Amino acid sequence: MDNNSEFIIITGMSGAGKSEAIKILEDLGFFCVDNLPPALISKFAELYLRSQGKVEQVALVIDVRGGDFFDSLFEELSMLEGMGVNYKILFLESNTRMLINRFKKTRRRHPLAPKGRISEAISLERKKLDKIRGKADKIIDTTNLSPKELKGAIKESFLKVSQDKQLTVSILSFGFKYGIPLDADLMFDVRFLPNPHYVDSLRPLTGENKKIQEYVLKWPVTQKFKEKLFDLIEFLLPNYIKEGKTHLTIAIGCTGGKHRSVTFAEKIYENLNGRYNVLIEHRDSER
Repeated sequence: MDNNSEFIIITGMSGAGKSEAIKILEDLGFFCVDNLPPALISKFAELYLRSQGKVEQVALVIDVRGGDFFDSLFEELSMLEGMGVNYKILFLESNTRMLINRFKKTRRRHPLAPKGRISEAISLERKKLDKIRGKADKIIDTTNLSPKELKGAIKESFLKVSQDKQLTVSILSFGFKYGIPLDADLMFDVRFLPNPHYVDSLRPLTGENKKIQEYVLKWPVTQKFKEKLFDLIEFLLPNYIKEGKTHLTIAIGCTGGKHRSVTFAEKIYENLNGRYNVLIEHRDSER
């Protein structure tokens, strides 16, 4: 396995936050499967290994919802070790009173107590999970943790990426005449900049072309705007990370989404790429 690969098995008490944990890892770029029967772990690992690095981060939730299948967990873990999969186990727990409160609040039935008392089911579940708890690489008690605090604990324990790489930045160029993107977190209007559309030789080209970029960027107003925009982005991104944001969409718009917005989207991409996970899309450049 590649040193950058991560194979995490999430287990623990029902109501302790496993669903929240897998959502957190999914937001951080993991390929996640909830409630996978333990008997299928090795089969899944085979597909994982065959991906040849295309899937590097995997998280599986395995718990007592698997019924009798749960008893095969340790056999499957031994098979993982034989396959060379360096897995880690995250065990989530909480005190009994909090677990009971959570089940009452959500009105969900405990998987071991379809008709019985929740407290008895929790006691039985603790006994069933005692052995796997002893094998866990990380145990997190969620009794007094907020979702944000749980996210911080998981990131600190399992993420190997740098702080910056915890944020995925999507850069989108668009044309206002075709409608604004509804999913933008930050939106900037560059229609005030000199427009290459009015230069006959440049009109057919897009902002991905160096000639367009040179034209757009040569003006003093453009240089001043670029300096201020880049300073603002550099200030904002670390603060978004600090607040736990994992995905940010920056939209840049001009009239038709072909020249000025594309130019700035490309320049923002160049500035951030390598320091953040950056994606770029030119929505309207070919219209």
